[in-house]
Amino acid sequence: MGSKRSAVSSASPAKAVTGWVGRQSTRVKAILGVAIGLLTLVGLKLWVRNHNHFFVASEAIHAAGIFVLVYKLTTQKTCSAVRLFCSVFMEADIHTMLDFASLVSTLWVIYMMWFKLKATYVKELDNMPLYYLLIPSVVLALIVKPYTHYGFMSEFLWAFCSYLEAVSVLPQLRLMQNAKMIEPFTSHYVFALGIARFLACAHWIIRVIETRGAYLYIAGSGYFWFPVAFLAEMVQTFILADFCYYYVKSFMAGQLVMRMPV
Repeated sequence: MGSKRSAVSSASPAKAVTGWVGRQSTRVKAILGVAIGLLTLVGLKLWVRNHNHFFVASEAIHAAGIFVLVYKLTTQKTCSAVRLFCSVFMEADIHTMLDFASLVSTLWVIYMMWFKLKATYVKELDNMPLYYLLIPSVVLALIVKPYTHYGFMSEFLWAFCSYLEAVSVLPQLRLMQNAKMIEPFTSHYVFALGIARFLACAHWIIRVIETRGAYLYIAGSGYFWFPVAFLAEMVQTFILADFCYYYVKSFMAGQLVMRMPV
């Protein structure tokens, strides 16, 4: 009896919570996820005075995720279960430095995957056709795009990159789902992308709330462009949120190798 009590008392509360969440239906999990997201947004709004820090943190975490991937390729000499994802935004000051760091490290990863570690690439697992992402992004960019002083091509490419970025992580998630078992460094890399995207999305949501929706039409010109771009940001966040749930679940269970649902 005493051993049972000690086992119960020594059980981690966090593991008990994750176990309870894991037993809930998909609908309940979605509601809990939205509630946690809203509470996190409220906490960030109250504790962080300069909301531009969200973007800096987002870009820093994104760069850190790429560096984790670089470490994996360097030490393990394999690119299995890895696909590329790179931010398309370049901004000023600290933003430029962090984005440049992400760009350089991503170019290095591309070089390693194409030339040094190509033999370790498992093509059978990477079976999502690219036109599933490219064609909708092109069509939407032709219909809804920002208005700038740089001409049609600049407007089209800006919109196309925004829409493509929103769904460009899907092939990576599909590849990992096919692999079923994901080693730690790859899962750390994608989890970092998820956290970075959440912080960037939090910045936009808080700005929209503070301006009572007016920010939707202040940032960039064109009445439909920014709401659609904001929606694309939300889509990308929700896509990565599902992966982050399984990442946290595996982490709390003490599993070094992450299991993806079929």
